[in-house]
Amino acid sequence: MMDFLIVVAIVLAYLLDLCVGDPIHWPHPVVGFGRLIAGGEKRWNNGAHRLLKGACLAVGLIVGTGLFFGALMWLGRSVHPVLEAVLVFVFFFYGIANRTLVHEGRMVFQALDRQGLDAGRVQLSRIVGRDTSQLTPQQIRTAVLETMAENLSDGVVAPVFWFLVGGIPGMMAYKMVNTLDSMIGYKNDRYLLFGRVAARIDDVANYLPARITALLMALVTFSVRALQFIVKFGRLHSSPNSGFPEAALAGILNVRFGGPNVYHGILVEKPFIGIHARDIVNNDFRVAAYVNHAVCLVMVLLALVFQFV
Repeated sequence: MMDFLIVVAIVLAYLLDLCVGDPIHWPHPVVGFGRLIAGGEKRWNNGAHRLLKGACLAVGLIVGTGLFFGALMWLGRSVHPVLEAVLVFVFFFYGIANRTLVHEGRMVFQALDRQGLDAGRVQLSRIVGRDTSQLTPQQIRTAVLETMAENLSDGVVAPVFWFLVGGIPGMMAYKMVNTLDSMIGYKNDRYLLFGRVAARIDDVANYLPARITALLMALVTFSVRALQFIVKFGRLHSSPNSGFPEAALAGILNVRFGGPNVYHGILVEKPFIGIHARDIVNNDFRVAAYVNHAVCLVMVLLALVFQFV
């Protein structure tokens, strides 16, 4: 009976994400995570021992998140199986971010096509960390597809992977890891020391999910070229993980990603991923959206199967 309730909870959470994504005005645990990180950063990212203080903040928040949600799930299980299933439904829904990722990418393409270059740049700035003010239409479309590939791992596959490993506590602890990296995991003067451990933890947490993501992307499209690109280009990215799903999508679409971009005022020379430097077209986005939805469905199905194994 409990397995059945958890299965229902996962299915409903997946369907809810598919229908509404992350509505702006709904409460979200990641917002709370962000406030905790911002408060800790403001208090401790100064003076001496920044590396140690940043490490303590990162480890403390990650472990604390796992313990908090572990206690919450234990309480739900103790009170009634239905309450535990409700908690799984709520936090599994908050743990995946597939529809929002696809929607935000679509909004950039639409803004670029309907409102022009400036609107496309502004819309893109919502989802990327690079400077968008000087990007060409081709660079904007490329950035969308790169982000969709990378965030398919961070926002879908990795959370479900850690759900398989540690249930809702594992999933939420991963979301804290990912939030830490997105807020303080930068190689600039402010965060180079304070965010170093958070960035390394994120690299470790995403090591397997990134490679699983790339493999699933190739499988759902039956793309041999994607597999070839994963092997050839996956390790060229400056990130130990981001290059693998990007290489897979580059292979699926037969396009070229990467190249120089400005991040927080610093020019970063990123290696090229792929061979064919053709223009990105709207159909490429439709293929990428299919890949995201298909991979998300596969991961949810794995989560369902796991309940009976």
